[in-house]
Amino acid sequence: MLSNTATPKYYGQFREKVLRGEIPINREISMEMNRIDDLIRNPGVYYDDQAVEGWIRFCENELTLTDGSDLHLLDSFKLWGEELYGWYYYEEISAFEPYQNKSGGRYVTRKHKKRLTKKQYIITARGSAKSMYVACIQAYELTVNPATTHQVTTAPTMPQAEEVMGPIRTAIVRSRGPFFKFLTEGSLQNTTGLKANRVKLASTKKGIQNFLTGSLLEVRPMSIDKLQGLNSPINSVDEWLSGDIREDVIGTLEQGASKNETYTILAISSEGTVRNSVGDTIKMELMSILRGDYIAPHVSIFYYRLDDIKEVENPAMWLKANPNLGKTVSYETYQLDKERAEKAPASRNDILAKRFGIPMEGYTYFFTYEETKLHKKREFWQLPCAMGCDLSRGDDFCAFTFLFPLGGDRFGVKARSYITERTLYKLPMAMRMKYEKFLSEGSLIVMPGTALDMTMVYENLYDFINGRVAYDVRAVGYDPYNAREFIERWTSENGSFGVEKVIQGARTESVPLGELKHLAEDRKLLFDEEIMSFTMGNCITIEDTNGNRKLLKDRYEQKIDNVSALMDAWVVYKLYKDSFE
Repeated sequence: MLSNTATPKYYGQFREKVLRGEIPINREISMEMNRIDDLIRNPGVYYDDQAVEGWIRFCENELTLTDGSDLHLLDSFKLWGEELYGWYYYEEISAFEPYQNKSGGRYVTRKHKKRLTKKQYIITARGSAKSMYVACIQAYELTVNPATTHQVTTAPTMPQAEEVMGPIRTAIVRSRGPFFKFLTEGSLQNTTGLKANRVKLASTKKGIQNFLTGSLLEVRPMSIDKLQGLNSPINSVDEWLSGDIREDVIGTLEQGASKNETYTILAISSEGTVRNSVGDTIKMELMSILRGDYIAPHVSIFYYRLDDIKEVENPAMWLKANPNLGKTVSYETYQLDKERAEKAPASRNDILAKRFGIPMEGYTYFFTYEETKLHKKREFWQLPCAMGCDLSRGDDFCAFTFLFPLGGDRFGVKARSYITERTLYKLPMAMRMKYEKFLSEGSLIVMPGTALDMTMVYENLYDFINGRVAYDVRAVGYDPYNAREFIERWTSENGSFGVEKVIQGARTESVPLGELKHLAEDRKLLFDEEIMSFTMGNCITIEDTNGNRKLLKDRYEQKIDNVSALMDAWVVYKLYKDSFE
């Protein structure tokens, strides 16, 4: 029955275990528990236990796992489902009431019961059976809801979205419970005979169709163009945070779903290794809700992760990142991944993000996290250096890196980059905050206009080099693409000695990249600017069949890449090493 004072059943059990110390929780789950406690205290919000129990009975009686075995809902599923289906409130609406004995009617004010939770975000580790939970919600709405609904599930790739469809298709084939037995009776090929002999629920080319109500569950590509304008009340988005996503499809789905009085959007994902994309911008909004910066009771947020990287060494804390640990994935699997992260540094960031929910800076195939840590502050006043120039995105930004030989195979590194105002204003919020750090440390300069004026860039850089820092630039290496105007002026004013073209490609990049990697491993690249740490953290290399490596620049427009300029500076330093002795 409805109650505005009752504690939800499964949340109450979860809270008791937390208070007894049986379940460790992180800071974000604690904030969400505070939000649920506020709903319990709110006299205008009601809890309906029967709605939750009906969903649980359906799942455990009718659905199966992907392999066909019986489904028994996990405690975490019941907690999430209770948050989605358990809360209601009343809204006063004006409804037309016709007269009984004569034509016409009048508008009267009535109280209308509405479900509170419309969006649910679940961020939890890989192996938490997130897709199975979404399948439970989608199957319930597809078969039990008497209304005709258009449901959509989407993911970065279409096969990935099939992870939600798979358990439902298996449940249809197995027809475990009486309801699915009834829905699957008959033949799909029977299109002209008695309707009683036709199948009512089937997997077709369109998706999964309920022929009794005309409802459809289909897979759509994760693209705004493919998702905008829909009228789908039930939607799910998988892995919206873990991939390189550039479009806010959750907002697009909500705009279409809000045409319905009650809608549901499920956004599930594990933590990602691609920082500063749309996913991180959405996560910033979720953190604002959890902190109480603004009130959004219609949003449910379960964000599982470790509070500190030191907790990776403590298996008792791993439940913070994966509430289903020991049920859907074993402790042994986690232990093996932890050991792999220690022995294979290139996979460390991915494991920390996907297994333990610790967001790392970049998916580092090349530089490890330790190699991107900042050194103490240093000044290289009047010291000789080699300058690397990467102007290949000259219409958007330019990157310059200064390499200072310090002796003992140690090299100081300083960076200076230029972007346009247009580039800065178009950045998503998370990326903008990162750029603000670069602006405050002086390694990033914003130039007016929509395209960089190379004359202004040259003059600003020239004043910087010959100003307070007084760098002694003895060699210049440059990527020839889009660099003619800058290099011609440099050679006309400073001479052509020491100015060398560095051609990009696996044959020419492999050796200098390997040498820079060794210097970074030994912590002999001394950089103290956030922009270098950020760029190195985003440095990805691809390797051909001969073992040659080159920088991967697919996401070049989304970051400031001073690593390429550092490589140019290293190449030209080796060519003119005598000039630095």
